[in-house]
Amino acid sequence: MKRVAGVLGVILAVLPAISNASDAARPLRPVNTYSIVARDPGTGELGAAVQSHWFSVGSIVIWAEPGVGAVATQSFVEPSYGPLGLQLMRTGRNAEQALKSLLASDEHEDVRQVGMVDANGNVANHTGSNAITEHCNLLGDSYAVQANMMWKPTVCSAMAAAFESAAGDLAERLMLALEAAQGEGGDVRGKQSVALLVVNGDISEPAWAGREFDLRIEDHPEPLKEMRRLLTMARAYRLMNEGDEHMTNGDTDKAVIAYSGAEALVPDSHEMIFWHAATLAAAGDVEESLPLFKKAFDMWPLWRELVQRLPASGLLPDDPELMETILSIE
Repeated sequence: MKRVAGVLGVILAVLPAISNASDAARPLRPVNTYSIVARDPGTGELGAAVQSHWFSVGSIVIWAEPGVGAVATQSFVEPSYGPLGLQLMRTGRNAEQALKSLLASDEHEDVRQVGMVDANGNVANHTGSNAITEHCNLLGDSYAVQANMMWKPTVCSAMAAAFESAAGDLAERLMLALEAAQGEGGDVRGKQSVALLVVNGDISEPAWAGREFDLRIEDHPEPLKEMRRLLTMARAYRLMNEGDEHMTNGDTDKAVIAYSGAEALVPDSHEMIFWHAATLAAAGDVEESLPLFKKAFDMWPLWRELVQRLPASGLLPDDPELMETILSIE
């Protein structure tokens, strides 16, 4: 308890820096529009997502830490709400207590809009009296949505409805909430950037090891469509990583399943096709691997060079006959 009290004392001591920093460099424009923070009760995952007509919105708006919480700080953004809010939640404050502590020391709370969720699913949000209309916020079961400068006032209710009715993991539900907001017209200024961050529920994880998804579109004419594509790509590469782990453990059957799943998600990726083929060949299913090798070689001829290097790394048998069979594919 002494350690927690000491850390908390440090946090409380620096809270006045929020208002000081705001006075020194108060943003002249609101830099984002709609966001959601949420916890998945089933998995303990925590996440946040945001979309705006502003460059690189994710770099300052959304924050999350494994087993601690998630924060979205927007409108006239004060980025310190992210790390300080997480620090307060890490030391025992719930989302509402953490948010109140930060607002109490902020001389410009009237232009802030913030959402927080903690590891127990407690949620809180705030919209200052001078937030630009249309603005809204809603609290639900383990989630909070908030928006400002919207085309319509119905954005928050659309986000809440989409999140509550959605199937799938937390990343998918966050994505659907953003898409629902855009379906209501979204930001009155248009679209530009989007970000999505999901961490696991294990507080013992270091921040760099607990990130399930950490995706950003910094500048794009259709940021949500591009984020949807990247989310699919991220899922495919997670399966690729699973396949690599299975190969390291010598379980080629599970590796084939993982690589096949990745290839199914992104069928035009020659990388995924190649590693699926290599895994099949390593498992002795050479005939089944050959059409995949051909497809990969046709899409990217330099795979022919790489395949010759794999035996030295133990990723293919050191078998000249096998190598000749693979390289003779036309």
